[in-house]
Amino acid sequence: MTEQVRLRPHKVYQSETMEGLEEDRPCAKWRLACGLHSYNLRDVCTWSLLKTIVMGQVLSLLICGTAVSCQYLADAKVETPMLQSFLNYALLLLVYTTILCFRKGERNIIEILKTKWWKYLVMGLADVEANYAVVKAYQFTTLTSIQLLDCFVIPVLMLLSWFLLKTRYRLVHFLAVAVCLLGVGAMVGADILAGRDQGSRSDVVLGDGLVLLSAVLYAVSNVCQEYTVKNLSRVEFLGMMGLFGTVISGIQLVVLESKAVAAIQWDLHISMLFALYALCMYALYSFMPVVVKMTSATAVNLSMLTADLFSLFCGIFLFHYIFSTLYIISFVIITMGFIMFNAVPTYSALPDSGSSENGDPPADATSSHLLSLNGEYQRTETVTAVAAM
Repeated sequence: MTEQVRLRPHKVYQSETMEGLEEDRPCAKWRLACGLHSYNLRDVCTWSLLKTIVMGQVLSLLICGTAVSCQYLADAKVETPMLQSFLNYALLLLVYTTILCFRKGERNIIEILKTKWWKYLVMGLADVEANYAVVKAYQFTTLTSIQLLDCFVIPVLMLLSWFLLKTRYRLVHFLAVAVCLLGVGAMVGADILAGRDQGSRSDVVLGDGLVLLSAVLYAVSNVCQEYTVKNLSRVEFLGMMGLFGTVISGIQLVVLESKAVAAIQWDLHISMLFALYALCMYALYSFMPVVVKMTSATAVNLSMLTADLFSLFCGIFLFHYIFSTLYIISFVIITMGFIMFNAVPTYSALPDSGSSENGDPPADATSSHLLSLNGEYQRTETVTAVAAM
């Protein structure tokens, strides 16, 4: 009886398991490298992914609201980017910083400032200057350059996440980013064909440098945001952003825009535009940490690539832009890339995880994924049983 039990797994191993493992090994390695080791269409098309897509597009719509209000303000000869940013940070200060003031213990604002004030100062400074630099760049370079160079935030963000947050990406994530950038290229091509490129400017190099600087600063701010909301709390991040953002933008407002603010011809129309901008930015800052906590800062920035498209769609009706089919194609391509990025989760290389220097996942994590692929678990049990003989 004992010999029969021991011989059965041996026959299965010789006739089926060894051949199956040899046949599946190259395919399994390729699928593991891409991050597709245990995914099929049913795994990808989930409610969680759909919710992530919808929430990302909500962020894009909020950015579209800020762009439309800025366009109307520019048409009214009102160009006060620091005043607009100050209103947003002031709202964050009134809501979230006030909440921190009434907290007790280590979560109180006093205790937070005692230990981490300089970290939030850097985060607030990066965010404020990123907003200012990209708005200032419009005075020196073209819309096409800004749309293309602004995408530089994504590789910088992935690089910072790799080293600071220990986030590890698979091949499919890099392919997804490439697909999204291809969609941006289609959007820029549509702008050129529609005549929306403003042509060359006198200080293009300066303008392009400001865009790249803003991309780097946005990446720093977003990495800080992802770490804070995932390890501390959303309220702490928004409260500190409101506090330091209000102080920094307030100082720059007094220094740089005192004359511009005094020259504004205030009426109901202008006031409503400022209110629309401030509310959209406040909603964007309040809602973005929720999406970042569900996904990552990189995924959120990929989803927000469609913001320019929403602005263009609004511009077709509001500002009589010329429609191009490339806009629809661009939207579809960017959405496909975003789905690809979120369909396969990233993983963290923690110090005690035993990850290798080349960024491969730990051996136990790799084997656990392979065991769940096409019944490998049963075959491996058989191999183990034979080895035990």
